Amino acid sequence: MKIGIFGGTFNPIHYGHLRAAEEVRERFELTKIIFIPSKNPPLKTQDLLDSVHRYKMTELALSENSFFEISDIEFKRQGKSYSVQTLEELRSIFHGTTLYFILGIDAFLEIPTWWQAERLISLVDFIVISRPSFRFADLLSSPYISASKNDLEKLDKAELELYITTLKGNRSIIAFRIPLIDISATEIRRRVREGKSIKYLLPESVESYIISNRLYKS
Repeated sequence: MKIGIFGGTFNPIHYGHLRAAEEVRERFELTKIIFIPSKNPPLKTQDLLDSVHRYKMTELALSENSFFEISDIEFKRQGKSYSVQTLEELRSIFHGTTLYFILGIDAFLEIPTWWQAERLISLVDFIVISRPSFRFADLLSSPYISASKNDLEKLDKAELELYITTLKGNRSIIAFRIPLIDISATEIRRRVREGKSIKYLLPESVESYIISNRLYKS
């Protein structure tokens, strides 16, 4: 069994998240992908909606895909939501299962600022996916990856679909090029504040939840 782990604030979850997860699930034949809304992220606090609303929106968005699940694992812990603790717990729950931590290029490059980063990169394998305004060649700046500049540049030029190498902690990392859907949660929040339409940027159920609960208005 192979399981993808997709964490984030999901503030709010949108089609960019969902399509990226589906691309990864299909290409690597994952059994399922577990979405983990962060209850109390240590780094992202600006304009952050209450965790209960973010969890509910994520739950609504995943309801139509039987391969997608939501986990409240970070809601059961007190204090900050650290990825290293979440991954350690998941390894215990899914003992003997191959776990893939799915991150965008931007998030992977932030790992050196995360709590117990050295420990984190030794826990599971990684799938790093395309992100607007970032290049796979940017991964060369990470202290945890030894990669071929030529191959990463081929990914950026769409001459390769994926590139596999090894992390410092001896775990594998797959750099995977996916079609970019340039939807931003920041842009969605701005549009709501300005009274503009957010239709077709996220599932209708999430749009209805935002409107009915008057979220992101101030």
